[in-house]
Amino acid sequence: MSIDATIWAWKANVDSSMQRLVLLALADRAGEDHTCFPSQKRMAKDTHANVKTIGKVLDELEGKSLIKWTGKIKGNGVKVYQLIGVMGREDEALTSPKNGGATPPKNGIGTKNGIGTSPKIGGATSPNFGVQNLSRNLPIESINKNHWLCSKKLSLEIAQANPEIDTNEIISSTWFNRELRAFELFNAEKSMCDELMIYHFANWLLEAKVKQDRLKNSSQTFQKQPAKSKGTLTDKQIRFFASKLSRLPEFAKYSVGNESYEQLAKRLEPMLKEPENLKEWAEYLINISNEHGSSAA
Repeated sequence: MSIDATIWAWKANVDSSMQRLVLLALADRAGEDHTCFPSQKRMAKDTHANVKTIGKVLDELEGKSLIKWTGKIKGNGVKVYQLIGVMGREDEALTSPKNGGATPPKNGIGTKNGIGTSPKIGGATSPNFGVQNLSRNLPIESINKNHWLCSKKLSLEIAQANPEIDTNEIISSTWFNRELRAFELFNAEKSMCDELMIYHFANWLLEAKVKQDRLKNSSQTFQKQPAKSKGTLTDKQIRFFASKLSRLPEFAKYSVGNESYEQLAKRLEPMLKEPENLKEWAEYLINISNEHGSSAA
């Protein structure tokens, strides 16, 4: 991903939010020469639009001279697009009036669609496509690249999804960072723009809050139960919980040798009759009860 291309996509003069989203998706996949070749199916998945809409928006962006088909094809007929008018930070500094350079027009580009000495699309050192090769931008991008997460945008996404939710309660919760790590690991192999990451993370957090609330309510219910009922389980419940606990990695320490799950479950059954074990394992028992509902009754 090129941060220059992303900045350009945010500032580009578009006619609709869909054009902006597609442009950001293209910029998210652009290389150092500001070309990209995501398939329309891939872009549809990234933007949650249908393929027909993606094709229509790409034509619109070409009509506005924001992108151009290079004439190249990748893979199974995927077009390679050039992002037109992306300016690197060094180029912007050179053309800034503060540095004695010429003032760029609105889109930050030189004569027509070119930059610097190029009258067409290419830069000074490239007669075809790309802007002066721009490999010099890469170290700066790696140093200055911001994290995708923006608390303000995340709060807005959560509020739009559920206005009754207190977004500050979620963001300041003790489990927030744990969910953030899990979300990033889950999406490590995916390529999405920051806006889509925030959109999906908002939904992820809302689901996590439902689970946390359920666990909290179950824990409170358990704490309110009479002391006598806390210390006893029916034989059916003991067999059920022992079977489920035996398959949790945390309970492997109670096994002996190469015991099977069934053998470990048998070992756990008498342990579930001890009140101190019920208290220590309460969180596991609550989670199992929530997951399996009436089966634990």
